[in-house]
Amino acid sequence: MTNHWNDLQNSDCILIMGSNAAENHPISFKWAVKAQKRGAKIIHVDPRFTRTSARSDAYIPLRSGTDIAVLGGMINYIIKNKRYFHKYMVEYTNSSFIVGKDFDFKDGLFSGFDSKTNSYDKSKWAFELDDKGIPKQDKTLQDPNCVFQILKKHYSRYTPEKVSSISGVSVKDLELLYNTYTATGKKDKAGTIMYAMGWTQHTVGVQNIRAMAMIQLMLGNIGIAGGGVNALRGECNVQGSTDYALLYHILPGYLKTPLAGQDTLEQYNNTYTPKSNDPESANWWQHYPKYSASLIKAMYSEDTPEQGYQYLPRLDNHKASVYSWIPLIDRMYEGKFSGGLIWGMNPACSSSDSVKTRKAISKLDWMVNVNLFQCETSDFWKGPDMDPEKVKTETFFIPCASAIEKEGSVSNSGRWMQWRYKGPEVFGDVMTDGHYFHEIWEELKHLYEKEGGVYPEPITHLSFENMCEENEHGHMEFSARKTAKLCNGWFTRDVEVKGKKFKKGQQVPSFAYLQADGSTTSGNWLYCNSVSDTENKAMRHDASQTKEQANIGLFPNWTWCWPVNRRILYNRASVDEKGQPWAPKKAVIKWNGSKWVGDVPDGGWKPGTKHPFIMRKNGFGQLFGPGRADGPLPEYYEPLECPVKTHPFSKTLHNPTAVQVEGEEKAVCDPRYPFVGTTYRITEHWQTGSMTRWQDWLVEAE
Repeated sequence: MTNHWNDLQNSDCILIMGSNAAENHPISFKWAVKAQKRGAKIIHVDPRFTRTSARSDAYIPLRSGTDIAVLGGMINYIIKNKRYFHKYMVEYTNSSFIVGKDFDFKDGLFSGFDSKTNSYDKSKWAFELDDKGIPKQDKTLQDPNCVFQILKKHYSRYTPEKVSSISGVSVKDLELLYNTYTATGKKDKAGTIMYAMGWTQHTVGVQNIRAMAMIQLMLGNIGIAGGGVNALRGECNVQGSTDYALLYHILPGYLKTPLAGQDTLEQYNNTYTPKSNDPESANWWQHYPKYSASLIKAMYSEDTPEQGYQYLPRLDNHKASVYSWIPLIDRMYEGKFSGGLIWGMNPACSSSDSVKTRKAISKLDWMVNVNLFQCETSDFWKGPDMDPEKVKTETFFIPCASAIEKEGSVSNSGRWMQWRYKGPEVFGDVMTDGHYFHEIWEELKHLYEKEGGVYPEPITHLSFENMCEENEHGHMEFSARKTAKLCNGWFTRDVEVKGKKFKKGQQVPSFAYLQADGSTTSGNWLYCNSVSDTENKAMRHDASQTKEQANIGLFPNWTWCWPVNRRILYNRASVDEKGQPWAPKKAVIKWNGSKWVGDVPDGGWKPGTKHPFIMRKNGFGQLFGPGRADGPLPEYYEPLECPVKTHPFSKTLHNPTAVQVEGEEKAVCDPRYPFVGTTYRITEHWQTGSMTRWQDWLVEAE
């Protein structure tokens, strides 16, 4: 979330798409209802009528997978009716940027498409640069190649009639949706979006979210109280686990996993460190080398950053996606693995093809499932398609401590890092994940040192002790509190940074002090500032606020929020060039003549000296996104499982860059099968039910 749970109360209009917030995210919906009681409108756009629909001011059903058509129609409505916040859009977004002559769009395809690889040459979408290497602009928005005019042309095709014909939403309901939500494009108004996996789990999932982000930028709803683009995470720590590299293609702090061919740390850093010639662009990712070096030092403390970099695994840069878990199941199915360690997952239930998953596991020599309770994966041979006598897989089930049986932090959807204390003791010899991993590492290290092996250094040099403390028996064991300190990071030697002197072992005060020379560690640069020398800020329960903070409910002393306890991201966009808030009654930050007050500002520079979108290379919100794999603008395509053969926007039926698994039966668009099957969570159960299916009363409630 760019904002946070209780900030929803500051909204004037809450649009919920791709989410059943009332049932799946009741804490978030509590604050939405609070806004509603203050006069805000809640609009629920979803294929199903749910409890969220029942509590909304308007429920608008649409055909599954047609979100971009509806959102594209809203962009057209904003432009046609001049509902955009003009000054915000011109000064804070790339609406005025001039796009190069190579850009084009014809019949569903952007320029640069290669049909052999199903990919785009994104250089065709580049901006024109002036003699200083800065993107050219036309702030009158009249140049036919400026982003605003390109948007206007592109989405003029998304008329209410066409949108209605493909989405099933009546023109009347579209008018209600568009008119109500775009009324927030004013200085003193705020609109927000709440979405979940109903948006992300699509072949155009990224562009679903992009389309809404563009709407928010046009309306001036990013960086303000009651605004933002707010993802409702599916589990209490999905935000935290993603921050810490849950996915194969990232390292902690959203650093990139190295690719084959990036042989040195310098090559790696140069690939991912953007360069800007605009002195008013903060271009915060220019500090990438500091964050990568500090992460490596957290992992390999006795090595230099360059040496430690050599121990990191590489992805095949042409087939990186094969390291995602579903392709790994495919490789199991093909007999390319001898063993599998399936940890905290139940793919025999949650996978899109449970039959194939069970057959894949049956081809392993051994499989270890670490989970709270036995489940479909641990007992895969009991499946309806399995013959236990023909299954060769030796299976080990290892019970693991639940969240309430261990201490540690979770980071919720609003990026709040909150400490949870240990409750009951675990049963028998059951241990926490951290303890299991530590014992596995110790045994692997021992075996490598005893027997040798191919390239043992990534294991033997690993500084696992950075996450451990000595127990009462004198043995080192995993410690969540020590790990939290490592995630923040400490100085590896006595240094002076920004005129301040620090001692070896002292906690780094914030990521602004991280260095690329190996003098700092940080397990995740985003969490640098969370643990000081005197306190773990995730443990704070102080509800005190200043008058300005209390006005919008920031609660800055309650736990801690990344980055640097900033509660609303891009909050410099909530003020004008003089640092005065667009909406004084709901000010997020304000320049009082000598300093910023309110939230932690998105950069402490004086007003008017830096562009507000500090994580973007050019410093502007991206209405036109030339870095996206499937196009710089969201375009409507039918889902792969669509029941139609054509749609009104182009002859390109599906997302041309969508990944399709070789050998799988292709989804067909056959009008004889007009119904779309979808999945959703059962309110009475948690995820795949591994925890809750053991409770008789919940089974009865279902």
